[in-house]
Amino acid sequence: MFNPGTVVKVLIPNVINTGYDYRLPASADIGQFVRVSVMNKVYIGVIIGFGDSGLSPQKIKDIAEIYPSKLSVDDLTWIKKMSNWTLMTPGAVLRLIINVPDAFLPPKMEPMYNFNFSATGKMTEARQMVMDAYASNDNTPMTINDLRNISHVSPSVINTMIKRGLLTLTDTRVVEKDEFNYKYFDTGCVTLNAEQNIAANTIGDAVEHGGFSVHVLDGITGSGKTQVYFDSVLRAYNSGKSVLLMMPEIALTAQFMTRFEKRFGAPPVVWHSNLTAARRREIWRGVLNKKIRIVVGTRSALFLPWQNLGLIVVDEEHDTSYKQEDMGNYHARDMAVLRAKIAGFPVVLASATPAMETMRNVEIGKYKILKLTSRFGGAQLPKISTIDLRENRPTDYTIPDNDTPQHGNLSPVLCDAIDKTLSSHQQVMLFINRRGFAPITQCRKCGWVATCPDCSVGMTYHKRLGKLLCHMCGRQMTLPTKCPDCNNEISMFGAGLERIEQEVHSRFPNAKTALVSSDTIMTRQTLERLVAKMENREIDIIIGTQILAKGHHFPNLTLVGVVDSDMGLYGTDFRAAEHTFQQLF
Repeated sequence: MFNPGTVVKVLIPNVINTGYDYRLPASADIGQFVRVSVMNKVYIGVIIGFGDSGLSPQKIKDIAEIYPSKLSVDDLTWIKKMSNWTLMTPGAVLRLIINVPDAFLPPKMEPMYNFNFSATGKMTEARQMVMDAYASNDNTPMTINDLRNISHVSPSVINTMIKRGLLTLTDTRVVEKDEFNYKYFDTGCVTLNAEQNIAANTIGDAVEHGGFSVHVLDGITGSGKTQVYFDSVLRAYNSGKSVLLMMPEIALTAQFMTRFEKRFGAPPVVWHSNLTAARRREIWRGVLNKKIRIVVGTRSALFLPWQNLGLIVVDEEHDTSYKQEDMGNYHARDMAVLRAKIAGFPVVLASATPAMETMRNVEIGKYKILKLTSRFGGAQLPKISTIDLRENRPTDYTIPDNDTPQHGNLSPVLCDAIDKTLSSHQQVMLFINRRGFAPITQCRKCGWVATCPDCSVGMTYHKRLGKLLCHMCGRQMTLPTKCPDCNNEISMFGAGLERIEQEVHSRFPNAKTALVSSDTIMTRQTLERLVAKMENREIDIIIGTQILAKGHHFPNLTLVGVVDSDMGLYGTDFRAAEHTFQQLF
């Protein structure tokens, strides 16, 4: 504890900051949140130790305000070690934590009114009901919402009574929200099998005994990994700990939320970048005040001001979405492990295809592996067939109202399987991890290729936009009608998502289709509506990119076709083969 007048170092959430000296106006502890100013700009910072600038006392500013909440010593150690690991400054790391600066604004107040029995005026039936509400509550001051709920009158009645002096302002009170006042319990709707029980008990014992450990939950698709780590989530929650469930993308949480609520009787709190400012503020405060103890979120949820964190689960731990490349470079999975090691609690890394570095840590004994080898509920693994297009060449097709033959991309074997699936009233998924219509726009005569003037990479033609789009920087250009170099016809080569959609419409004109990519799915709500359509059988064939390859369950989907499945092997990333395997399996 620092005494009043002590010069302390305050870390502020700024990219270049490593700490500035300030004078304490009152007692404060290390890790405590404070309000300070730097060059007349206000910041919320954190006390990290004694001041060491050596400046004369008259040049050192006072701290403007000291807040009661604080970060733990473990949190400060994590900030320092993450800074060393990622080469970010400590202030840049703190900025990831204090990313809701208005969370420290005073709480919203609402006015409270008394009934003025001495006021004169006509007492209508509605006004009499308001007066009766006060009489039945011992004339206790009430808010407008209280009056509406108790007296059952319209807002206009209350506002008129305020204007005419029948209701007088006497007090204010804090607006309290208890929307996150969830109580979780095991509803008993799931019974784990023997293999799952072994894994759940191993993780559960680690949670209950405490101490750092990393458990790699390696289970085939559909083996019930989620229900296994749900068991450890409940154990941590029942022991008074907080729990973070990290997901690679918020799009995954639609069906996950339903599964969570079915198991625990209440929904989790969800954190991601698309929340409103008010919602982010309420969640941030709720975590800081221990009112929220279970959060499902993307990588930024790791930087919430956790209190008594006792378990982190990283679902789909291999996913590249956990890598942050703006506002600092870090991998959320690795930073979660670092945070758990410093604070001394377990981490669960769940995946059907763990990352190579994760498996290396298993091999050298740093991580413990728990395998789930059978599908939950006795479900059978799908039959997988590889189609060699040299032997099963796609046939040409024609677009309606256009007799020009188009080169096909769907093999006869796949087309026959699609036809049989649709005939049995089941659903089909076609996966191709390439947006747009055609990745190459080229002149056949002179070899001119449409490239981005900023990035020098080939631009993809997007038929829905009617433009060329750079997938590196997002630049758009109008598709030229003739080659800009030799004025000859230009052609488009390769297949993207939109070209596959065109071929499906031609070959299966009666099938109801849906296109799914980052171009068409902009929000979580849009994806949820699409999932609902699939579940209600309003879609026969769904065509999409990697968004479809992440955690969705469609009960009536019985055929998946992967178009150009080996294209990912030829990328420039040295992990191309690993990522291709993870996507397909």
